[in-house]
Formats: sequence, structure tokens, C-alpha cells
Amino acid sequence: MAKKTAPAKTTTKLKKAMNGKASPAKAVEGDKPVFDYIASLPQPQRGIAECIDALAAKNLPGLQRSVKWGMAYYGVDGGWCFASGAFVGHVKLMFIRGTDLKPEPPITPVAMGKATRGVELKTLKDLDERQVAAWMKQAATMPFVSAAKKK
Repeated sequence: MAKKTAPAKTTTKLKKAMNGKASPAKAVEGDKPVFDYIASLPQPQRGIAECIDALAAKNLPGLQRSVKWGMAYYGVDGGWCFASGAFVGHVKLMFIRGTDLKPEPPITPVAMGKATRGVELKTLKDLDERQVAAWMKQAATMPFVSAAKKK
């Protein structure tokens, strides 16, 4: 009788830089796909992404999650507020209407839209939970809803 082996855990292959998608994760809405995406990440990116997800859940009533373009997206009221994508060496946390946040997040990510701003987190120590929670709450007051969804 052949010995059964546990299925191999797949780890997301991370991109080195922003090029439109962080990982090959498939686009799908819901909590489970985001949890699966986060669980597939290597450390330290997984720990950072878990912390971002926990902050979002704690600070945003009615939180919606999705995986889009290989990143975790977070929103409220049918719109998207920010995204978290893991790359080799860091996690990008990007606010879709970042230029409207006070203070404005310092990083302008490539290929994410003119108003998008964010932070790059190499370790959990780089995550200023108080500031990120404040940005999340501000972003939730102005979720991005595409023109197609508004109709």
C-alpha cells in the first residue's frame, strides 16, 4: 500500500518590483481568497500582510476583501480604499485616493494611478499601526467606485 503524503504547500512567487500585479493570485472577491493569498506569502511579507489585514478588520466596519491584480484589496460600501501587495523584500500598502489623505503617504507607486500613495514595509517594525489605521479610516470615507459600477 502506497504511503499518502500531505499536499505540498504552495508559496506565491513574488515580483521584484511593481509591474501591475504582485503575484499570480487569481482575481476573486471575498474573505477566503484574501486569507489564502496572505497564507501563501513567505515571511516576513506574510506577517506584515496579516497585520495590515487585522488593522483593516479592526478599523473598518463592513470591510470587503478581494484579490485583484495579484494583491489584496480592501473596501467598504461597494468601493475600494487600499491594496496590499507583497514583493521581494517588502510589502506595498497603497491607498487609491492617497493624495487626499492627511498626511499624504510618502510613496508614489508605479502603475497604480496618479492619486495613489502608500508606504513600503520591509519589516513589521516599519508598520506604524496608528498612522496606517488613521489612513484606513480616512480612505473608508471616500472609497473608489468605478464609473461602470456607479451606473
